[in-house]
Amino acid sequence: MRFIGNKENLVKNMYSILRSKNIYGEIFCDFFAGTANVGKFFKGLNYKIYSSDILYFSYCLQYAYIKNNTIPKFDKLLDYLNIKNNYLFSDSNLELILEYLNNIDSFEGFIYNNYTIGGTENKEYRRMYFSDENAKKIDAIRIEIDKWKNYNLINDNEYFILIASLIESVSFFSNVSGVYAAFQKKWDKRALKPFILKPINLIINEKENEVFFGNSINIIKNIKTDILYLDPPYNERQYAPNYHILETIARYDNPKIKGVSGMRDYSNQKSSFCNKKTALNDLEFIINNANYKYCILSYNNEGIMEKENIISVMSKVGKVDLIEFDYLKFKSNSNNNKKFIKEQLYILSI
Repeated sequence: MRFIGNKENLVKNMYSILRSKNIYGEIFCDFFAGTANVGKFFKGLNYKIYSSDILYFSYCLQYAYIKNNTIPKFDKLLDYLNIKNNYLFSDSNLELILEYLNNIDSFEGFIYNNYTIGGTENKEYRRMYFSDENAKKIDAIRIEIDKWKNYNLINDNEYFILIASLIESVSFFSNVSGVYAAFQKKWDKRALKPFILKPINLIINEKENEVFFGNSINIIKNIKTDILYLDPPYNERQYAPNYHILETIARYDNPKIKGVSGMRDYSNQKSSFCNKKTALNDLEFIINNANYKYCILSYNNEGIMEKENIISVMSKVGKVDLIEFDYLKFKSNSNNNKKFIKEQLYILSI
């Protein structure tokens, strides 16, 4: 999934830097989790993971990738659907369920009615986030998953694995340039391909990993960790409006929407790190109140917090190292005008 600040391509480099400085541990906290890629990486290294984000679709991904530590069996559901598993391995059960979902009848639900050409034909704003058929399929799958949960045919792990598979799959069939604040005015070829639900890759480790939905600042005092990883927003653009459709698919709560993009209300999901007046104060609060051995702040040279101010806040608590290197800037459009920024890793040791 393309996500602003996505550290999928950066995390290995970061880990090499930490190793070079002999920074190790058993517990890793990722409190601006996003797509959960950093947590996934450290879970694969058998760290106990704490993970949190203010967006619900992120929480769904975290639950499936981080909290879940089992291969889903779907025994009750397979029996209910009268599907026989003739394979040797239980992880094929997930593929059997996804195959079933890929073949259910389409349905004209909230996504179709609000984010397609056909569904918005007689509305104030015409939208083309998805093809008509793909949106109907997304609606049908999302409704079916909730039905199974309400019938107690799937447990929490199985539920969030299915939701995460849907969220991840949707990104490959959306008519957007990278984020969902706007749709493209011409069809992207990938958006016209028939929607296919694909399984996520599960990571199993031996730890009791925990995930949280909400403002990380509210729970920071209750967590004890070896490595605290902070990857807050860098600028004044809030994340929530950029991923409002994924949030709506995850919640499927039929929200009131407005404007050309069909935006849901996100007033309770704004990050104070997007405000130049409050960002540094929140960083200082976390630094002073969290319980950790090392704090790693991922930032860049275009962020609203100045380098000197960050170092000043951190150095009151312990020793600060700053590592900078070139990194390709996220661009939501598809042009080839590449721009590199200075990625910054602030490493605080106490």
